[in-house]
Amino acid sequence: MKIAVIGATGLMGNRISRVLEGHGVDVVRASTSNGVDAYTGQGLEEAIAGADVLIDVTNSGPFGEGDALDFFRKAGANMLAAARASGVSHYVSLSVVGTERLVENDYFRAKLVQENLVRASGLPFTIVRSAQFFEFFDGIINASAADGALRLASILLQPIAADEAATAIASLATGEPANAVVEVAGPERLRLLEMARELVTATDDPRPVELDHQGRYFGVSVPEDGLLPAVGGATGGLTFHDWLSRSMVSQDYA
Repeated sequence: MKIAVIGATGLMGNRISRVLEGHGVDVVRASTSNGVDAYTGQGLEEAIAGADVLIDVTNSGPFGEGDALDFFRKAGANMLAAARASGVSHYVSLSVVGTERLVENDYFRAKLVQENLVRASGLPFTIVRSAQFFEFFDGIINASAADGALRLASILLQPIAADEAATAIASLATGEPANAVVEVAGPERLRLLEMARELVTATDDPRPVELDHQGRYFGVSVPEDGLLPAVGGATGGLTFHDWLSRSMVSQDYA
């Protein structure tokens, strides 16, 4: 089996590629660093040629920066056209749990457009909506900073370690297309507030962590359970506490 990973140098692309290669899969690691640009289409057909599966883990840049809608529309159209031309039999696209409930935010609205392009493409597909990665929680929590404190909404999450999400995505990519959304999440439901308290304690962050009853998640007001997985799917086994403990030992937060 030959799999083209588009966006292979990113957090997930690199991990997914390593998992697939570890299982003997012929992986084409495609990214702008080696001349493959999903947004312009440069190098796409050459990278995808002969591939059985395309995994799209491209991103528009740092969260909240740039025109995400323009990026996902153009990059998505280019990758889908190249996949059709190359005879790809399984198109896998990475998205986010709760995307359809976060459309007030420009980035998540763009992700939903990306999903809809895949659904309408006529290609066999799997849309993988992953819960938030543990590795992103420093940024998620800091987005709520105000007046020297971390003011967080009352929200439940079911986050997952990026390595476990990558393993799940690799497994889905080598299986039959679901032609549907499949969700990937961690083993436990956690309150964002409690995760923030554990993180600031572990990192000696002096800022107080406070509950904000009017708080929003990246500018969007969501119900307490609005970011939990809605459909069955793969579940990781590593808890946030254990992941954070390992990260501190490995100096990830030093």
